[in-house]
Amino acid sequence: MRAAIIGVVSLAVIGAAVTGVLLATAKELRYPTQAKLRGALPSAAAAELKARGVGLTGALSCADLPGWTKKRLRVTCSGVTTTKKPVDVIGSGDQESADHYFTILVGGTPVVQNVPCLGRGCRDGG
Repeated sequence: MRAAIIGVVSLAVIGAAVTGVLLATAKELRYPTQAKLRGALPSAAAAELKARGVGLTGALSCADLPGWTKKRLRVTCSGVTTTKKPVDVIGSGDQESADHYFTILVGGTPVVQNVPCLGRGCRDGG
């Protein structure tokens, strides 16, 4: 009887540990909705550009890209650098894979391309 109780307790502990590991490693989108991605992208992209020495004349203007869905998020932003070059930002998120991808073009040249995050939080491990 005692062996059976120890076996049941051991299985419960192992099950709890496995569940904890799965929950701890579950991947989620940083911006899980279209509205959150669209809202966060201007400041995240501006922070990324600032860290790379690129200034903007004002805030980036963002809009939904045609064809976005609740599972496949798509946003584009535009603006102008202090040196009068056009800035284009594309942000995407995929609910199934929980991956984001961001690209920033300055004057048509990629500054970042298909990176998983933008801004200071990426450099801080966030």
